[in-house]
Amino acid sequence: MARKNTSQGTPATAVLAAAGVSFNLHPYSHDPAAASYGMEAAEVLGIDPARVFKTLMVEVDGKLAVGVVPVSGNLDLKAIAAALGSKKAAMADPAAAERRTGYVLGGISPLGQRQPSPTVVDESALTLDTILVSGGRRGLDVELDPRDLVRLTKAVTAAIGTGPQAG
Repeated sequence: MARKNTSQGTPATAVLAAAGVSFNLHPYSHDPAAASYGMEAAEVLGIDPARVFKTLMVEVDGKLAVGVVPVSGNLDLKAIAAALGSKKAAMADPAAAERRTGYVLGGISPLGQRQPSPTVVDESALTLDTILVSGGRRGLDVELDPRDLVRLTKAVTAAIGTGPQAG
């Protein structure tokens, strides 16, 4: 996979470029009426939804954290809480997620966040050669080796997804 730096630059792609990580950008035309940002990306790009991961912000013990799971499934809140050493998690307030990350909903990347948060990547990612995550804006996904994502976000991996292809 060749590193591509184009006018698509975002904080996420800047982190990848600075780390010397190989990645590919996958821009697409975002439809504001799309019901699911992640499934839209998989469908428009023609990529198996098991390889496209969504970034979800949760609140655990009063602090924000990041869950990265396949768009074909859902986030198991108890599992992400356990992965972070807690008993309970809840979806984060959307405005708090945007403030914390510096990204808008539907464009929140696990990379290049304004204030990094503890991150958990669904273990199913490690069974794949490459995965796609948000590149930092709606209509832009970045493809990279999941091990690079885990390393750069200092993530832990755990079975935090539910549904098809989840770990």
